[in-house]
Amino acid sequence: MLVDVKELSEDTAKLAAAPLWPLSDDDLTDTLRAAHRLTQAAQVLQAQLVRQADARGVPAAQGYRSTARWLRTLLMLDPQPARELAEAATALRRPVIERAVLDGHADLRQAAVIATTVEAIPADLGDFDDIAADEAARIVGQAEQTMIDMADRLPAYQLRRVGERILAHVAPELLERADEAALTRQEARARRRRALTLSLPVDGLVRVSGVLGAEDAATVQAALHPLCRPLPEDDRTAPQRRADALVDVCRLALRTEKLPDDGGEPPQLAVTVAYQPLTRTLGTARTDTGQRLSAATVRRLACDARILPVVLGGNSQVLDTGRARRLATGALRRALHVRDQGCAFPDCDLPPRWTDAHHITAWNDGGETSLDNLVLLCRHHHRLVHEPGAGWQIRLGADRRPDFIPPPLVDPGQRPRRNLCHQRQ
Repeated sequence: MLVDVKELSEDTAKLAAAPLWPLSDDDLTDTLRAAHRLTQAAQVLQAQLVRQADARGVPAAQGYRSTARWLRTLLMLDPQPARELAEAATALRRPVIERAVLDGHADLRQAAVIATTVEAIPADLGDFDDIAADEAARIVGQAEQTMIDMADRLPAYQLRRVGERILAHVAPELLERADEAALTRQEARARRRRALTLSLPVDGLVRVSGVLGAEDAATVQAALHPLCRPLPEDDRTAPQRRADALVDVCRLALRTEKLPDDGGEPPQLAVTVAYQPLTRTLGTARTDTGQRLSAATVRRLACDARILPVVLGGNSQVLDTGRARRLATGALRRALHVRDQGCAFPDCDLPPRWTDAHHITAWNDGGETSLDNLVLLCRHHHRLVHEPGAGWQIRLGADRRPDFIPPPLVDPGQRPRRNLCHQRQ
């Protein structure tokens, strides 16, 4: 078998290097379908090999706690592909499902959905004394074939929805009784499997991934939804708005000061900042998690974030470990709420609880933490006014309310604008 696999690998590599321009449109699409089937068959072979290695105890014998960890080292895989391959090995232990993949009637993701569905049916029926073992086996077999037939039309995510109520298709008389038992087990299983992970930073990005039970996911969606609507002149995508909303919710939780203490202190973000004494400017920074930040981000955080700045001079000596007057708190924050009524940026309707107190003249440039040098801005507009080259200027008018001067690209006349959304007394 090893010789055959190596020959097939070499032949596939030669095909991948061949020019594609001579193919007609029909040949191109047919070849793509054939190549997809080839990859699925190769993955079935991989799954069979993994299952055999697992049965022999190879991963454990080589010192690995799980098959997925063994695969990560053996094949140099990232964690997610390694887990998927290990799960495929389990899913394809049912011969009918494995045959469906090899015959091109299902792919591996569909196979995993089908296997999960049919293997849950005996548990769904186990509490019913009036169902004999042979009848339960018949229902399982019929469900398996029904889902394989549907795999020709439905991708895995839609097939999963069908699988949640497969008894409606193969045993409708049992549906209501089985549903309650299945949902109870599903909720308990979801509770055990809930997880949230944050990856190490790569190119300035941290991947957030995880799974939540349906109830918890509904709670998260309810919290994010009010913050996900597009703002005026908003060019963010929907996923970007959801990401910003998640951070806003966390920032609000930090601002409430109701979170449990962390190491004897309120939760806070510590940022170590390089300081240039000759120019009185902040340089790049590093968070207490080791992530580096640009000077522009530090200046924005320094406005109103719940952070503890640690400013370093030459030879890394500590010059400043935070000044209470930097933050707009207590009576000053309440005065800002009364004056601005929310984000003061023109046409933004976010309320005060979703805002930062932005220093009009930067705090590190000598700007005071006073009512005449502060303005409430939501996170999106706070980031906007700090962006290099954005061109927005802020000043207080004669009535001590903030005016926003747009850049020439927005208004060549640069006429002052105000927020007209918030109610004024």
